[in-house]
Amino acid sequence: MNTPITDWQGRRVWIVGASSGIGAALAADLAARGALLALSARSAGRLREMAQGMRDALVLPLDVTDAGAFTPAMMQILDAWGGLDLVILNAGTYTPLRAWDLTTDSARRTVHTNLLGVMDGVAAVVPQMIRQRSGAIAIVGSVAGYRGLPKALAYGPSKAALINFAETLYLDLAPKGVSVFIINPGFVATPLTAQNDFEMPALISATDAARRIVRGFAGGGFEIHFPKRFTCVLKVLRWLPDRLYFSIVSRGTDS
Repeated sequence: MNTPITDWQGRRVWIVGASSGIGAALAADLAARGALLALSARSAGRLREMAQGMRDALVLPLDVTDAGAFTPAMMQILDAWGGLDLVILNAGTYTPLRAWDLTTDSARRTVHTNLLGVMDGVAAVVPQMIRQRSGAIAIVGSVAGYRGLPKALAYGPSKAALINFAETLYLDLAPKGVSVFIINPGFVATPLTAQNDFEMPALISATDAARRIVRGFAGGGFEIHFPKRFTCVLKVLRWLPDRLYFSIVSRGTDS
């Protein structure tokens, strides 16, 4: 479906949300494979620290909730490289929420970061990729976007919207030579998942997640999901009758 990415030597990659977790692990992995990296996150100091061990890395601090931040960063990339081969939109936020904890502030912050921040990033890179008739956009979603899950009252809907957004984006961009990947991880050990107070099935490290994502790029499929022993179960649960689904998922949920 997508053009497989197998040769990383000299490939121009922009990672948004690069300072920790999956983004930082991907940066380390791709730098070791010879990619040229542009690193974005709010933590300028952390990005500069990461860039010291990388060849000609660009440090482009930005806040994804600032809609005007992406275009100037993209201009810096074009000035330095003349084009862009892959953007990985990984920045996100997560606050465990139950119905009685929901506030408009928490919901808006989650949707703004996880969904609107990705849309703003896509809007900044699409014109250049269409001109190139090449390139790839990778959006980090989550299996929490498949169906409703406990404590994901704002996070889950934001990721569900990303999955739909990526599908629609693929329909528009594939005929123009631009690849679109949606990355739906299960539980990955990151600062965000460290907030969870429940057992996380099939938990993997961020380094392992990065390796699986790189393998997914090489496969060229639209969706990259992992670890499959967990994500395939959730895919089956998506199609269960509602009564059965809610019965299974609610077991062990605190009241």
